[in-house]
Amino acid sequence: MAEHPEGIVLTTVDSIFNSLRRNLGAPVMNAKPVRHAVNWARKSALWPMTFGLACCAIEMIAAGSSRFDIDRFGAGVFRPSPRQSDLIIVAGTVTLKMGPVVRRVFDQMPEPKWVIAMGACASTGGPFDSYSTMQGVDRTIPVDVYIPGCPPRPEALLYGLMCLQEIIMREAPSAYIFESDGTVHRQRQLEGDEDLREAAPLDAEAQKVAEEVTG
Repeated sequence: MAEHPEGIVLTTVDSIFNSLRRNLGAPVMNAKPVRHAVNWARKSALWPMTFGLACCAIEMIAAGSSRFDIDRFGAGVFRPSPRQSDLIIVAGTVTLKMGPVVRRVFDQMPEPKWVIAMGACASTGGPFDSYSTMQGVDRTIPVDVYIPGCPPRPEALLYGLMCLQEIIMREAPSAYIFESDGTVHRQRQLEGDEDLREAAPLDAEAQKVAEEVTG
């Protein structure tokens, strides 16, 4: 028997299942046909959170109307609970007081999950360089796609969604391995990343920031 740092006791059976997930399940899921099928299913059925903070939320609501029809991308099922969502669209200004709430909602979402920062305020704080405004939601949760604009039109959100779908198609399905103690080893490595690192390796400080963001 082994003990997790948080005090959770893992039995021999748990350790065996964890080993099977990593050494048997992960290679099978990463096989090209399985990888393509799993990623296609994930990108075609994104369920966003019903989560709007400010004026950008109006544009997000408009994206669900018949004129723009976000349902074409399989992302029109806005869920009222983070436990039923795999995408959070941070639409609006994030204050320092709201930051911990955003983090709590993100933590309650099951893996795999993704984040879109919609608009200048969610991306960089926008025009509000003040004591109360968080200068980018990426200071509290990892962001996959940034959408510029103040506010961005619904077409921009649809384009950001398509960019996220491209990211999902490049991900390894085994990037999210669930252990018996409830932890998730999240590795956001995409196809072609190794080639980019060899061409332009990161310095020590940039590598540290990248590790913090990717978890």
